[in-house]
Amino acid sequence: MWRRLIREHECSGQSVAEFCRERELHASYFFAFRKRLRESAAARFVEVQVAEPRPQTASDSRVELRLRNGRSLMVGRGFDAEHVRALLALAEAAG
Repeated sequence: MWRRLIREHECSGQSVAEFCRERELHASYFFAFRKRLRESAAARFVEVQVAEPRPQTASDSRVELRLRNGRSLMVGRGFDAEHVRALLALAEAAG
């Protein structure tokens, strides 16, 4: 619902106050949801450097992600991609 309303506002040419008043919306909610949607849609890229692969044993299927801040993250087979994204965001924020 909020995504649609925000698109409507962008095309309306109205101020947020006018738009919200006509639709009986609270402007503070409008601003909060617009901010939340923008932040969730922002692309977050992490630099990846490819190194020569080290010899691995058949049972070693881990991947190591090295971050710009010198930290690294090891993930194994069957890792949850959303969990890794959350860990990367935390590691990058801790800078």
